[in-house]
Amino acid sequence: MKNEKKATVDRRDFLRKVGVGAVGAGATLASPLIAPARADSENDDEKRKVRYKETDHVKAYYRVNRYPG
Repeated sequence: MKNEKKATVDRRDFLRKVGVGAVGAGATLASPLIAPARADSENDDEKRKVRYKETDHVKAYYRVNRYPG
């Protein structure tokens, strides 16, 4: 019975195999998330429109956090 070898994986081999698997899985998962670059779709009027508005809650945030404003 002592001549039989059990199929065991020691800790370092396990971590190597898990690490290689994670890198491979990360590469396949990230590839569909990368989209090709697209040109800007806004015209000049949309680029110049006002987006930031200093509303009451923004003013309260500045006041509470002691930002000059």
